[in-house]
Amino acid sequence: MRKETHSSVESTGVVAPVARARVSWRRRIMATIVVLGAFWLGLGIGSGRIHFMPGVYTANANLPARLDYSSVNDVYQALRSHYDGKLTVDQLLNGMKDGLANATKDPYTEYFTAKEAQAFDDQLNNSFSGIGAELGKNSDGNLIVVAPLDGSPAKAAGLQPKDIIAAINGESTSGMAIETAVYKIRGDVGTKVKLDIIRGEKQSTVTITRQNITIPSVTYKVLDGNIGYIRIITFSDSTSSLIEEAADSLKAKHVKGVVLDLRDNPGGLLEAAVDVSSQWLLEGTTLLQEKRGNVVTRTYEAVGDSPLQGVPTVVLVNAGSASASEITAGALHDNKAATIIGEKSFGKGVVQQLINLKDGAELKVTIASWYRPNGQNINHKGITPDKVVKLTQKDVDAGKDPQLDAAKTTLTQ
Repeated sequence: MRKETHSSVESTGVVAPVARARVSWRRRIMATIVVLGAFWLGLGIGSGRIHFMPGVYTANANLPARLDYSSVNDVYQALRSHYDGKLTVDQLLNGMKDGLANATKDPYTEYFTAKEAQAFDDQLNNSFSGIGAELGKNSDGNLIVVAPLDGSPAKAAGLQPKDIIAAINGESTSGMAIETAVYKIRGDVGTKVKLDIIRGEKQSTVTITRQNITIPSVTYKVLDGNIGYIRIITFSDSTSSLIEEAADSLKAKHVKGVVLDLRDNPGGLLEAAVDVSSQWLLEGTTLLQEKRGNVVTRTYEAVGDSPLQGVPTVVLVNAGSASASEITAGALHDNKAATIIGEKSFGKGVVQQLINLKDGAELKVTIASWYRPNGQNINHKGITPDKVVKLTQKDVDAGKDPQLDAAKTTLTQ
């Protein structure tokens, strides 16, 4: 990500429901949204999901097969003998596991306790009790708002992309994992959470009442001029079927063009991104590649029918468009199926795998980078639109949308 690193929607992000089979290996693209509640976007598991099996990648050559823990035990014995305070074995063990993940200095590699893992997995429901804000971290490690979800308490409270959340209910977020922040921000319906916000040079405190939030991942309609409009807010488990419905419906209406709105969409299921892109691209068209180092480990291609193939299309993106959104925008653009309008996207070009550990704990670990069909990796860079059009708060307050207007103009010229 440019200067930001993505991760989750307060429910985590953004960012996929379904009854899940418990498997030992699964992979997700983690724009992960964390939507402070119980919802998310990542690569999930279950029927039709993309699984990642052990043994696909070679072990990290810099690490020995077995670690000498004697020095760790020395620290444990010193604490046991001298520490004046309450400590539990679980507390120390979780701290050590946390430390192993944090030592990578990768904001996407995180250890989850069973409770944190459950909170993360709850994000698979598309429905949650929380404030409805996608969270991430910037290059300085600060917890940030990637985007407030439409119609959410976070949006109503005025939270904006790139806002730094400095504290949650008075507790500093310095060094706090995103999923931990999600766990602390979400809660029962009707309860309140206090957030200390830094925006530029200004600091403020906002108190937000948690609500039940249900996320329909895809909506569509026909605009004036017979222009189709598809809005995808997350790439969730339901997205694949909903995008097919939208594409078939708009094709039947013989729309002159389509606006695919991915603004403030923090990402989600890789499978869903493949299915969305496939509505425009012929089967077998390259959508993205994954690499470890300079070695291509997997290529994803369009699948199935392409009802919108050849239909003039504009993709709208902004700073809140990440991960699976960027995969889709890049795939359509590089295969000459769409023009991109809006503002530079978030910039998350890495893939995480979620590994189940003992006692319900999980490890989220970065395993690869992904590359657009044009060969570019957008991590920390984002995607620059073909036509940059800004949307200001003044526009929003006035009920204007110059980005959508620019898209419609492009499609009717």
